[in-house]
Amino acid sequence: MLLPSSWPGVLVADASRLEDTPALGVYIHWPFCSAICPYCDFNVHPVRDMQAADWRAGYFLALEHAQTMRADGPVETVFFGGGTPSLMPPELIGDLLADIDRRWGLAADAEISLEANPVSAPEARLQNLKAAGITRLSLGAQAFDAAALKFLGRTHSLEQAEDAFVAARGIFDRASLDLIYARPDQTLDGWARELEHALALEPAHMSLYQLTIEPNTPFFTRHAAGKFDMPDEALAADMYELTQETCAAAGLPAYEVSNHARDGHACRHNLASWRGGDYFGIGPGAHGRVHAAQGRVATEALAKPAAWLESLVGGGDGLSEKRLLGHEDMHAETVLLGLRLVEGVSMSRLEAAGVPLDKRRIAGLREAGLIAEIPHTLAVTQAGRLLLDRITDAVLAD
Repeated sequence: MLLPSSWPGVLVADASRLEDTPALGVYIHWPFCSAICPYCDFNVHPVRDMQAADWRAGYFLALEHAQTMRADGPVETVFFGGGTPSLMPPELIGDLLADIDRRWGLAADAEISLEANPVSAPEARLQNLKAAGITRLSLGAQAFDAAALKFLGRTHSLEQAEDAFVAARGIFDRASLDLIYARPDQTLDGWARELEHALALEPAHMSLYQLTIEPNTPFFTRHAAGKFDMPDEALAADMYELTQETCAAAGLPAYEVSNHARDGHACRHNLASWRGGDYFGIGPGAHGRVHAAQGRVATEALAKPAAWLESLVGGGDGLSEKRLLGHEDMHAETVLLGLRLVEGVSMSRLEAAGVPLDKRRIAGLREAGLIAEIPHTLAVTQAGRLLLDRITDAVLAD
């Protein structure tokens, strides 16, 4: 069901149910990059496109529209993603956080995350980002292998990644390292060495993703033309198992399919989203999920930055979609997101939401060692996380 942007008051929160309203987060998408990596299928655009336009006005207008969807706070988490949000002027970041605080209130212990590229993260800039209000930095190192960095289209060196992370670790309350594995020509021993290299930098959080070939990317075209081959499923699975064992032994167990953290260092913004929390999607192409008076609403912003800005400045809301989620959509999201987490999702929550489960298939998956033996909880095992999409489809009743 699509909701017209002009439908007055349709998304204003119902004050009578505020006690039951989920925690609120804000995702801010900065779509500009100094170089676009060949594997990336995110909504990213060349940095030259950010010139000669009042992006500041767009973000403030988008926040103004978001307030009509949900007016109550406080905001518990803010996540600046991209693109390369470390290219954002620190003063703009500070002003956006001040506006969020004015509209909803920022929780006293709010987590304010920002993704950074080592090239755009010299120590002086990191200090400015800290002064602007950032409390958690996620550094996209992506590899600790020079040849791999070149293959992935990264413009930083190993030394730049190391220096940037060491600086970030000393400046921010929380710092994370992002790496990509299961790359062409990568061996199990090679990945073990990269993991050891990363862990030697003493991160409290790591996001470790397997490389996937996405449509409409340069890698998709090159792979289709036979320019490189991906690791087979068995090797990729071995790399995944090695990742789990190595990180757990180093004190960073998995808390989600691709995320590992020491106790107390999990990303609160992403955790809240996976647990079904509310978050505004601000910026070109950003997605959001918000509980409103009529139900849970999914939003998606216009992807092209110029079109997004033109809509907002012209009096529109900058959205390409504003949709009231049906029961089937919400059931699928609850299971899919909940099963990404090692903790899983409680059966009481699934029952309260009316999620239809196929108990016979769940029992079979448990016998096969793919569903965990945790009382009153639906959670996948480490082996099950390799088959997450299939398990999600299986546990939902037809």
